[in-house]
Amino acid sequence: MTTTMTTDHPAWIEDPGGAWARAVRAGEGTWMATFGPTGLVLTCVEGSDDIKPHTTEAAPAALPQSVPAELRAGLADLGTVVRLANPSLWDAVTTAILRQIVRAPQARVLYQRWSRSHGTSVTANGLTRHVVPSPEYVLGLDDEAFAAVGAKLHRPKLRAAAAAILAHGDEWAQLSPAPLAAALTTISGIGPWTAHAAAADFTGDFTVYPHSDLAVRTWAAKIAPSQDWPLADKTGRSFEKHWRRQAGPAPADLHTLTLTTLTWGSHARTAEHVGPR
Repeated sequence: MTTTMTTDHPAWIEDPGGAWARAVRAGEGTWMATFGPTGLVLTCVEGSDDIKPHTTEAAPAALPQSVPAELRAGLADLGTVVRLANPSLWDAVTTAILRQIVRAPQARVLYQRWSRSHGTSVTANGLTRHVVPSPEYVLGLDDEAFAAVGAKLHRPKLRAAAAAILAHGDEWAQLSPAPLAAALTTISGIGPWTAHAAAADFTGDFTVYPHSDLAVRTWAAKIAPSQDWPLADKTGRSFEKHWRRQAGPAPADLHTLTLTTLTWGSHARTAEHVGPR
């Protein structure tokens, strides 16, 4: 049975051999996550392994009939979808901020440049990846450090987020997805899109993802081109209403539909395949 790993987070990097890897912080520990033909492997590299990163799964084959047949068929080809929930709320917020304004490929480059320049390197099994700098470190950076990696526009938001996470991070990390997203909007420069993207990344619950997101609209239209998608509304609000109607009333189906659609556009698989990456 095919298993598909969602590699939407910009920390995932594919090595020349075809395996994917990223480093993550979970509690007081630093972990290397690798995904290849045998599936996902999590290795604690430094610190405590008491808090292990967790995954969320979705089965697109079980989507309800309210989802168009063309879309369901395209998503079902993914098999079982697995996503590594981001164990670091700080990283989730940082990622969402760096995704503002720019498209996903540009955000991926910026995230990796930011992590390599100011973050911490993690090496395991011959692979080296990086985690983002801590909030304390970010608050100590001068203006030039942000500009040098192309994050000048993100500087005030990253600083505000760093201060907020230091003050409230432990409390916010205990919240359920919707209240967490609401709490994150109290950070200066963090609007609803950024807050909901960060909350979905951290909790692994894509019922709170910003469903008007350009990535969701783009991949849905590519998977099911014959559907009459409401794409003329550039705000995405019409699409979001349409998307929720297709998912139906069950939150689990909205989660599955959104996560698997994003996975379709950015993934790694355990089986030989032909299709989008």
